[in-house]
Amino acid sequence: MSIAIIGAGYVGLTTGAALAYLGHHVTCVESDAGKLAALKGGRCPIREPGVEEIMRDAGERLLFTGDISEAVGADVIMIAVGTPSGPDGSADLRYVEGAAREVAGAMRDGRRYTVVMKSTVPVGTNRRVRDMIREILSERGSRAEFQVVSNPEFLSEGQALRDFLYPDRIVVGADSPEGLEMMRRMYLPVLEQSFEPPLGLPRPVNYTRPPLVATDPASAEIVKYAANAFLALKVSFINEIAGLCERVGADVREVARGIGLDPRIGSRFLQAGAGWGGSCLPKDTAALIALGKEHGYEMPIVSAARLVNQRQRVHIVDKLEDALAGLAGKTVGVMGIAFKPCTDDIRDAPSLEIIQILRERGARVRAHDPAALTNARAALDGLDVELCGDPYMMADGADALLLVTEWSEYRDLDLRRLAASMRTPVLLDGRNHLDPDKTRSAGLRYIGVGR
Repeated sequence: MSIAIIGAGYVGLTTGAALAYLGHHVTCVESDAGKLAALKGGRCPIREPGVEEIMRDAGERLLFTGDISEAVGADVIMIAVGTPSGPDGSADLRYVEGAAREVAGAMRDGRRYTVVMKSTVPVGTNRRVRDMIREILSERGSRAEFQVVSNPEFLSEGQALRDFLYPDRIVVGADSPEGLEMMRRMYLPVLEQSFEPPLGLPRPVNYTRPPLVATDPASAEIVKYAANAFLALKVSFINEIAGLCERVGADVREVARGIGLDPRIGSRFLQAGAGWGGSCLPKDTAALIALGKEHGYEMPIVSAARLVNQRQRVHIVDKLEDALAGLAGKTVGVMGIAFKPCTDDIRDAPSLEIIQILRERGARVRAHDPAALTNARAALDGLDVELCGDPYMMADGADALLLVTEWSEYRDLDLRRLAASMRTPVLLDGRNHLDPDKTRSAGLRYIGVGR
């Protein structure tokens, strides 16, 4: 099939590269000149494992352009642009609507298009985009035909390519059998697992063919929000339990293990720590609450998950302040800035607010991250924070270290060297990532979360 993807960010680029690898002919449209130049040069402008390699494997089946008119000869046009939060928490649809207008303005007479909403959008957006395209085509006097289909993404940064090729499910919201069939054809190699796995990304052991969930557009739109809200609930729940564990002398890891073995609950997303951040959970929970308000419906559980997550960031700093008997004048080294490991994405990263609180309480802050220092430099501009390219330099003379992002690199550090270089060897493990016994035996005072 011939596929056009509007937007070559985390979702659009991963999706486009993977579809091209599977044998489709894909043209990605990117408006950012810097990104476009990198993509045309065969370089991946985002940090996402395996994407640059699969771009090379796709070869001439994967093209990049800044001109949407070069892409609308495709059978499928996928909109994968950002939907940031507006001031009230609702999804800002300006980029979606802008993309829809450009697509409608470039559609060719005599062609029938399937327009796919890949962006995370509130209920009713499919209908809104359909009406907008129809109106523009009418104004143009165009005889182009089209249908709009919802196909929400479930890609987790750091393992997006794996999530695309070996998904738990594929959700399609379509009003017509034709729209559903187009999506089935596009995803056929994934649905049948008939492709040769990329080098370094083997098919998971015991992986079975993913189900195709066929539903109406409104249900498909809300599936994405509901899924992310539930994941946020799980993290906030275990963080709330962690607070109680600290007060009664229990270990939240053991509690999580005990409840996670219940198949009705499951163990994933039951890791206590500094809370969730990133480009999806904060934005999507806010949008879900705003959608409820728009329809006169309160969502107290999702609202509570956001409040608990916010409290957790403050709680982490409170714990460190108690350990140091005050933060004013103390030097704290923050280990990890990205919102999660294996990415350089710092959007709504817990580290940013934690650093802000540390500075407000008078601490001097140094920070290190294996991948996100460039992005952090821009995000922390104007805040007196020393960014260190070396974790040992960050620890030299520090009063405490605070692990915020669970990079595997931090498990490989020479803990004795860290302890020996610090003024007071305190380490607060904000993700319960390190081995407490090894940390203590290295001479560090170990403090975990919910333990």
